[in-house]
This record gives sequence, structure tokens and C-alpha cells, in this order.
Amino acid sequence: MAVTIKDVAKAANVAPSTVSRVIANSPRISEKTKEKVREVMKQLGYHPNFIARSLASQATRAIGLVLPSSTDIVSQNPFFPIVLGGLSDGAHSKQYALHMTTGKTEEEIFEGVVSMVQGGRVDGVILLSSRVEDPLVSYLLEQDFPFVVIGKPFKNVEQITHVDNDNFKAAKDATNYLLSLGHEQIGFIGGNLNLVVTVERLLGYEKALRDAGLPLINEYVIHDEFLREGGREAVQALLALKKLPTAMLVADDLMALGVLNALDELGISVPEDVSIVSFNNVLVAEMARPPLTSVDINIFDLGYEAAKSLIQKIENPKEPTKRIIIPYELVKRSSCAKPTKKTLTL
Repeated sequence: MAVTIKDVAKAANVAPSTVSRVIANSPRISEKTKEKVREVMKQLGYHPNFIARSLASQATRAIGLVLPSSTDIVSQNPFFPIVLGGLSDGAHSKQYALHMTTGKTEEEIFEGVVSMVQGGRVDGVILLSSRVEDPLVSYLLEQDFPFVVIGKPFKNVEQITHVDNDNFKAAKDATNYLLSLGHEQIGFIGGNLNLVVTVERLLGYEKALRDAGLPLINEYVIHDEFLREGGREAVQALLALKKLPTAMLVADDLMALGVLNALDELGISVPEDVSIVSFNNVLVAEMARPPLTSVDINIFDLGYEAAKSLIQKIENPKEPTKRIIIPYELVKRSSCAKPTKKTLTL
């Protein structure tokens, strides 16, 4: 015979309503009482029926996740498994489920989100990237539907709760590190310019060069996908130049791995000929040869705080809009050195 809330209440010597509030993690119940009731639930093998609870409360206890339309980026780039791990932990701690959108195009993803919202399948939505032009943000604002963005919104910043790094400052600091080593010809390899993170890092890179009194060389700035192949293609674009940069700021570790591979095939040594700083500090950076100096943006924390913030908005509609900045750290490894005096040409 199945264990009921009344059985748990009797064993814990509390009211059934108290057990219900413990299951809902109500702040009205003390931590001591919560611990006692949860221990009894564990001893009796009681498992809450969240489907029934959802029907009663008109809540799904589910969060919709909006991933990029490129399946290659999601499946290949280590950023996404790590951020999803943080999202999962944040949601699980409050007993929420995660629903991911699927779609090969931006239009399909938009339709999927509209379906989730209109169909009442989720209580809130998390956007895993921030775009310069993003109809999803406009739609969710119009619907007054709870959502959180991982990244800095391009518009309506004060109206949107978001979790982000200070990507402008991080890129500026990373560029300054290369400048401190003596590099003056520094390239930038970034992602899609419709991504706000790309724009912010590019602006930080440019500000560091301007502050150092150095000219901006447009040919040294290249944009491609956050993939290994994107890094390889960026190097191919640099081959058209008569003079290569002595250092590169690459906006993603997986791209940087592609850069390393392409340079190695050309007989160009890192860091002897070219220094590289990348972003994310995933396992790829540590395992690369040579190991990459990389900006650790604490990806797991980005996901965890996004889930936590959205649940707060869901459970308290009056929760104020917040901007949560996750700290970063430049992790120095073996991919950077002082520039040699020789000019590297191809």
C-alpha cells in the first residue's frame, strides 16, 4: 500500500499541511522541521506525486531551455554540457524539471517556445545565449512570461534578469596580458557577431589596443562559429595577409584548438611564433598542446544561477529584475610568451 502524506505527518508528529509545505520548500517552515519531515519521508519511502501537485496548483514545475539552432555547436562545444549541468543542479535543488527546445532553424525554435508558453508546458524559460536581434526576447516580454538570459541582453537590460560575466572587461584584461608580454600585433578570432558575447569581447579587445595607443587592424579581426573548424577557417583567412599577428585572442577554447591544429600544420609554433589566449577554460584548454592560457568564466555557475534566478521569479512574480555577474579568472598556461624579433610571414 502506498505511503501517503498523512502517514508521513503522523510519523513526524506534524500536520499534513506542514508536510505539503516541506515538499514545496516553503520559507514558512523552519529548517529543523524540514529536516525532520524529510528524514521521515526517506524512512517511509514516500515520493511526492508532482504531477498531481502541478494539476492542483496550475504549475508545471518545468523550465524551458532555449539552445542554439546549430546542433554542431551544442553537441561539440564543451560549454553546453557544463552549463546544462549547472542548470540541472539549480533546477533539481528546487525539484523542477528541464525541457529543451529543438529546431534546425531560428524560426523552428521560435515556434517551439511559443508552443511551450501558450500550451502551458513550462513555468519559465531560460535563453542560453543573448543575441543582438532576438525575437524571442521581444515575445517573452510582450507575454510577461518569466524568463532569464545567460548573457547580457542587447536591449531592455533593466527589464531582463540575466546572468553574465563582464565579457568586456575580461577581453580587455586578456588583451592587456598579451600587451604586457610585449605583443603589439594582436588578432581577434570571435564568434557570430549577432551574439552579444562576441560584441562585448570584441569591444574589450579594441579598448585595450586603443588605451595602448595601437592601431586597430581590421584584417586581424575574424568571425566564425564556436567550433574547432571555425578556428581552422580563421587561420586560413589570416593566410591571405602578408604579416601574421604575433598573438591572438580567441573567444572560445574549441576554436582555439582549431587554431592550434592549423598553425601546427603550417609549421608555426605556439608560443614561440604566435601566442594564444582563449576563453572558457574547459578541459580542451588544459589538454591542448601546448596547454592554453584561458579565461575561466565559471560556466557551471552561469547555469546554476540562471536556474536559481528563474525559479525565484516563478515563485515570486514581484521578484525584482537582477543582473548577476559571475567572476572570471585568467588561467595562465604555456600558450603565451614574449614575441620574437623575427617577422612571421607566409
